[in-house]
Amino acid sequence: SNPFEVKVNRQKFDILGRKTKNDVGLPGVSRSKAIKKRNQTLLKEYKEREKTNVFKDKRFGEYNTKITPEEKMIRRFALERQQNYGKKNIYNLNEDEELTHYGQSLAEIEKLNDIVDSDSDTEEGGTLSAELTAAHFGGGGGLLRKKVSSEQQDEEEEKPKSRKELIEEMIAKSKQEKQERQTRRESALELTEKLDKDWKEIQTLIARKSPKAERKDKEVEKPKPDEYDMIVRELGFEMKAKPSERLKTEEELAKEEQARLQKLEADRLRRMRGIDEQANKKRPSHMSADDLADGFILDKDDRHLLSYKDGKINIENEEEKEKEEGEEEEEEEGEEEDNDNEQECQEESASEDEEDDAADSHSDLESDLESEEEAAGNKEEKKRKANQNESQNVEKLDPKSEAAKSELPYTFAVPESYETFKSLLAGRTVEQQLIILERIQKCNHPSLAVGNKAKLEKLFGFLLEYIGELATLDLPELRTIDKLVLPLYNLCQMFPEAASDSIKFILRDAAHDLEEVIEVKGRATFPGLDTLIYLKIISLLFPTSDFWHPVVTPAFMYMSQLLTKCRITTLQDVIKGLFICCLFLEYVSLSRRFVPELINFLLGVLHISLPKNQAQGYTVVHPFTPVGKNLELLFVSDKEDLKSWEKQNVPLSIVTRLKETSQTEINHIRLSCLALCFDLIKKCSALYESLPSFHEIMHPVRILLTRHVPVNEYPEKMQEWYHSALKELENKVKHYTPLICEKKKPVPLKQYTPKIVKVLEFGRKQAGSKKEQERKQLIQRHKRELKGAIREIRKDNQFLARMQLSEIMERDSARKRKVKELLGSLATQEGEWKAMKRKKWKS
Repeated sequence: SNPFEVKVNRQKFDILGRKTKNDVGLPGVSRSKAIKKRNQTLLKEYKEREKTNVFKDKRFGEYNTKITPEEKMIRRFALERQQNYGKKNIYNLNEDEELTHYGQSLAEIEKLNDIVDSDSDTEEGGTLSAELTAAHFGGGGGLLRKKVSSEQQDEEEEKPKSRKELIEEMIAKSKQEKQERQTRRESALELTEKLDKDWKEIQTLIARKSPKAERKDKEVEKPKPDEYDMIVRELGFEMKAKPSERLKTEEELAKEEQARLQKLEADRLRRMRGIDEQANKKRPSHMSADDLADGFILDKDDRHLLSYKDGKINIENEEEKEKEEGEEEEEEEGEEEDNDNEQECQEESASEDEEDDAADSHSDLESDLESEEEAAGNKEEKKRKANQNESQNVEKLDPKSEAAKSELPYTFAVPESYETFKSLLAGRTVEQQLIILERIQKCNHPSLAVGNKAKLEKLFGFLLEYIGELATLDLPELRTIDKLVLPLYNLCQMFPEAASDSIKFILRDAAHDLEEVIEVKGRATFPGLDTLIYLKIISLLFPTSDFWHPVVTPAFMYMSQLLTKCRITTLQDVIKGLFICCLFLEYVSLSRRFVPELINFLLGVLHISLPKNQAQGYTVVHPFTPVGKNLELLFVSDKEDLKSWEKQNVPLSIVTRLKETSQTEINHIRLSCLALCFDLIKKCSALYESLPSFHEIMHPVRILLTRHVPVNEYPEKMQEWYHSALKELENKVKHYTPLICEKKKPVPLKQYTPKIVKVLEFGRKQAGSKKEQERKQLIQRHKRELKGAIREIRKDNQFLARMQLSEIMERDSARKRKVKELLGSLATQEGEWKAMKRKKWKS
């Protein structure tokens, strides 16, 4: 054996007692064995792949009696098409595929067996006879042969016809065939016309029209058109889609809005100053047809003197000088016009004097004096007319200018201080204030200039302060505040961080003031209307359902402190506390967060609506006390006031007007507060019904409603509110889930017994039990066999590819050999022919 073909598999470590396999490998020998084996098995199968010595009837359904013959034929046809569809060999790119068109092979169509006729010929025409083909395509030999008639065929079989006779015969035959086609066409037309006439006669008999009188009696309803047909017709008449303009960005929209407002402001200022728009427009001067347009001036000097002021070019002085020069020119023109008028008057008077026949020399002096007086009179009349025209123009422009002055400006600058902002909105209606704020935002959009963002952030703080000032008035303008929330919301959406900072600053100040009052006096009072309105605005500007929010969470804490630390001493405190309760319900409407301060405050409100001598079976939490001065704040003992009460909403602005109201109105407000308390209890029970401890939370309220509230003394509407709240509390079913241990396998206690592990040899994988070892061995064996099978399949494919390539090479070599033989035979033949030709020329 060749030592270079021997492969030695060296091991890293020599282990005593281990039997090693495949220490020495012979790759050449193993390769030759594999090729020999494949030649005996795989190559034999490949060569006999399309051969068989057994006949099998593979026709579909031949021995199946359940299938009908038609189904058999259809299925066989489908299988045949499937077999012929794909390529037999995916690697043979030259394999021909039969292409079809309407079921006909394109190869047969390209043979052009069917000759296309002209439009005038019928379907039967166009076929060429044997004589014509021989005459046209036979090289002219057929024309020289004469066709003999049947009578003289026996006598003159070999006598040929002349060329002229053959052409005449061919022309006569073509004319005869054309005549036959024409007669057939005419007969077909006659038959179709006759058939149409007969059909019309039959149709009149079948479809007999009834007279109009019978139609009116019957009144057959016309079938309604189908919805699908109507939609199809509508689609036919619909306009085709046209390309629309692209959507503009926020910056482009802001620039367009700013340009629009600036134009409107310029128009307003022009109307206010009384400048006529049509006067500014340059009117085209009249030009005659004979004008040569040579009246322009080329000598006008448009150059300006170069002057500087504070390091900048001084342009204003030049403009002022130009204006002054223009005014002087106008004055000079006016004086020249006056002089011209005087001269004209003098010329007229002189002509009149010349015409006079007076001989007196003093007549000339008199005429001169008269002409001077007339000129002076004309001057005065012109001045009066000019003054009258000016006064009329002023009178005409005054209403326009006044209307323009009364209009709001279209462009506004952002105020830099709160005083300027307040003066800008002072004396304006609510609608005008909204328009001013809207125009400020549009004219100073952040995308238009660099510093606009900071200015609009300040505007949010100014607007917030202005709302607080409106709330602190003697008569708070709540409707104005309601309208101003919209621009506040828009600014908050544009600058959320600045808005949250300004509101957090207000909340921080309010909480700090509350803590200071509690430290000094030991008790606190409810804040003013401005703080309450700020708390309401927070719920409109920011999401209140978040688990934690940088603005809403501090507001939430501040409101809970108000309900627990502010003493209830007056009716105003009750109204403010109920307003905060409404805010709490609004804040937690989505998150359903439990607020214990809310329930305690509603319980205290019910407590102060009872008389003092009522027995108590419940506890009252601070700021309410079981004993004290302010126990009967909502208790109404007047029966007339109870009867005359009607349900009405408690406005927040009534807090400032309680001192001026009568006792009856105060009692009505007390009853309205109590009705609001019942309504809030009903909403709380609907909100917190899913809590497991709902019944325990609402137990004191239920006791107070069922045992202590004097329902019979209240009016009917109040009793309805009471019963609805109590029904909402009692209808809730108790649903307690018992405590159950979790269904899990108990974890055993850790024991300190040693775990014995079998130490295996180095390099082998460790496993726990015997089954796991066997399983891992099987997995490893499967992997090894899979890799070996993939390797063998790859080698088989390579062997088959080599065999196919060798076959192709053999075919190509055989073809080349045959081509060479043909070319050689042709060359020898050509050489022999040329040699014979040369011999002929020599001879």
